[in-house]
Amino acid sequence: MPRPFAPRKSAPDRSGGGPSAISRRGFVLGAAAGMTALGLGAAVARADTGARVVSERYVGERLLDLTISSPALAATVPVRLLLPASWTPAPKKTWPVLYLLHGSGDDYTSWTRSTDVEELTGHSEMLVVMPSAGRDGFYSDWLNHGAGGPPRWETFHLTELREILERSYGAGTVRAIAGLSMGGFGAMSYAGRHPGMFRAAAAYSGLLHTTYQNARGSSLIQGVLVKDGYDPFALWGDPILNADVWAAHNPYMLADRLVGIPLYVACGNGQPGALDPPGAPPDALIEPLCCEESAAFADRVRALGGSITTELYGPGTHNWPWWQRDLHHSFPLLAAAIGAADG
Repeated sequence: MPRPFAPRKSAPDRSGGGPSAISRRGFVLGAAAGMTALGLGAAVARADTGARVVSERYVGERLLDLTISSPALAATVPVRLLLPASWTPAPKKTWPVLYLLHGSGDDYTSWTRSTDVEELTGHSEMLVVMPSAGRDGFYSDWLNHGAGGPPRWETFHLTELREILERSYGAGTVRAIAGLSMGGFGAMSYAGRHPGMFRAAAAYSGLLHTTYQNARGSSLIQGVLVKDGYDPFALWGDPILNADVWAAHNPYMLADRLVGIPLYVACGNGQPGALDPPGAPPDALIEPLCCEESAAFADRVRALGGSITTELYGPGTHNWPWWQRDLHHSFPLLAAAIGAADG
């Protein structure tokens, strides 16, 4: 297992109103003093569906956790924001946005827990959004055997959360997206399913061809669902009987919609490499398959005339040291695509 950075201590829920000129630091100090109501942003943070912010909590100088009541999910879920240095509550200006998506079995805290993303973005004027996506939500509105309904993660992320952030937290309409493993799938699937929404996309050890070699790609995803107690056919249905649904979410099949934006793909081959701890065992399943899928995806993008940077770096496992490196290597591409100034 990866060894994460030490988690930061959470501050108490913050509260109360205040004049619009109050600084973010003032809110942080208020949180530390035990304030308990919503801040200025949450007072008006609502999407057209009725999704709304029910609490805000600072967990660091630039880290703001939101709790959102979501009709699309029929649940209340957390989202972590990494704020630009110039951000203030109820901001009047907007910033470009970078979405960072977590992997299966992890959560919205993973990027700040296990990488130096705070330091990496410290001089970049961008809003970094790290949403919850469920243990195995696969960044999709689940088919549920044709019944639809929750969980609808795609609707939550790209409609409800987007509207809340744009209306109350300074999110602009210029966006990039990146993710690891399941989140790498999510980054490419979202960008392909919503052309024009994202200016760049990156996937680290991503599941980028969900029907690769017929059963190999789909079996991995359905195996993950079964392992964690989910109905493996509730996500996109049967890979054969519902092949159209699987194809509609498959980054490989969506490659033609991605040729207009810069892409980045990185993956190892599952053998322990320089960033793995001494004696680390090889990964015989997930990383090798992700690497094969990433290579197939990249070949298809290039055949279609797309722009893609690949780092299929050989030895390397499905683990955080590699994803931190991938984030650093892809960050200039992502930041340039959204015009995020490096102060």
